[in-house]
Amino acid sequence: MDFQFDKTMKLLSSMMDFQSRRHQLITSNIANIDTPEYTAKDLQFKGIIGEEMQKQLTKTDKRHFPGQFTNTGSIDCEVTDSGERVNIDTEMTNLAENHLMYNTSVDLLSRKLRSMKIVFSEVK
Repeated sequence: MDFQFDKTMKLLSSMMDFQSRRHQLITSNIANIDTPEYTAKDLQFKGIIGEEMQKQLTKTDKRHFPGQFTNTGSIDCEVTDSGERVNIDTEMTNLAENHLMYNTSVDLLSRKLRSMKIVFSEVK
């Protein structure tokens, strides 16, 4: 049943993994706020959104928008070091933003699964 785990579900799952790893980094920054010479770190995309989409999107007709983006199943990212001391206001803002993004991904994934449940119940 490969159709159950389509590109949308893989992308949402990857986004949740990314946001979970970013949450760990942000909370680590907050925990190390008083550590001497500790600098703030964050998790950033390594160009998957921009570069990979441009490579994989194609136009099938002059009137159409570009084609489909093929998700590889994982999001390539890297830890970046700001080189600056941890600012609690910045970290709390990042934490709140990341929390909202994670909850949005969970909600979208839940809706996708709910729609599949409806389809399966109608097929009976």
